[in-house]
Amino acid sequence: MKKHVVDNICFETGSLLIRIDGEQKKFPLKAISPLLANASPRELGTFEVSPSGYGIHWPLLDEDLSIDALLGIVDEPSWHRKSA
Repeated sequence: MKKHVVDNICFETGSLLIRIDGEQKKFPLKAISPLLANASPRELGTFEVSPSGYGIHWPLLDEDLSIDALLGIVDEPSWHRKSA
């Protein structure tokens, strides 16, 4: 099951620009990852998006970001959810 559609990933003056589910987003690198904030252009440009759209991996940095975390989405365990 595909979680998110992730594309158009690029970096601009200390920020990650990314389109998630058709909506363009911008995140300051310092706020999301000290590793990314201090990475070289080569390190930033070498990434993989998971096929499911769950996250992004930077192999040269061994850094992973969850798309849900970027969006501030927290999945509650099913036993914790309240029924209507």
